Amino acid sequence: MTAVLEPSSQTNLRQRLWRGLRSAPWTARLGMLVIVLYTLGAIFAPWLTPYGESQVVAQAFEPWGPQFLLGTDNLGRDMLTRLLYGGRNTIGIVALATCLAFLLGGAAGLLAAARGGWVDQILSRVVDVLMAIPQLIFALMLLTLFGTSIPTLIIIIAVLDSTRVFRLTRAVASNVAVMDFVEVARLRGEGNLWIMFREILPNIMAPLVAEFGLRFCFTFLFISALSFLGLGIQPPTADWGSMVRDNATLISYGDITPLLPAAAIALLTIGVNFVVDWFLHLTSGLRDDQ
Repeated sequence: MTAVLEPSSQTNLRQRLWRGLRSAPWTARLGMLVIVLYTLGAIFAPWLTPYGESQVVAQAFEPWGPQFLLGTDNLGRDMLTRLLYGGRNTIGIVALATCLAFLLGGAAGLLAAARGGWVDQILSRVVDVLMAIPQLIFALMLLTLFGTSIPTLIIIIAVLDSTRVFRLTRAVASNVAVMDFVEVARLRGEGNLWIMFREILPNIMAPLVAEFGLRFCFTFLFISALSFLGLGIQPPTADWGSMVRDNATLISYGDITPLLPAAAIALLTIGVNFVVDWFLHLTSGLRDDQ
């Protein structure tokens, strides 16, 4: 039977999460509402939009009105349509990149903590080399070399982000790997995969889940920045970062339309951080005496 670091906490984790959900602060509920609305908007974008993603429907920079609720962009495409499709595209790519980063970095971090020795040293030095290069510069260089297709973008961002995931996973897993129940599992003859995924991983899920939320935000901002610079999601695919760049000229005329995709990015980032803060507080065992 798999041992756990804190039996009582692990046994009652679901109950604590349910109680915490019912007593969640307004910030966490607001964050969850934002995440749900964004998710629904991304899923049902084709049914919520009156036009096609790249369809030119009017003259460039049409003002807000009954026909075009948020006006049109620099090519005459409906801004509301582009905004909804931009969320669908950006959130989907960010989710895939973040999951792949955790798959790579988490597995490598668990392996380094479970095996130690030369395996740990090699993986750690490779990660140190990758992290020594500024992430934005490294990404720009790789995207220039390998192209800016969506699969390439996801793989490059995932590999770069996996270094951060590796460092966190290795740090928290190393503390668990020296516990008595892990040594008992080794003496029983359990293999490394068993120790990694049955003994260590269940005891480090809380910080990893919190890091997933934060890493999602960082990746979201990073891909938006790349798109703003022209090396992220390529046109005619809608993306919030490129939408800010394409319509930035309207700011000179006092039009807030270019700020809408920027506000969408900021709102989702804040919402995810609210939920992450609540989850960290819930799993830390701290309580508010109010």
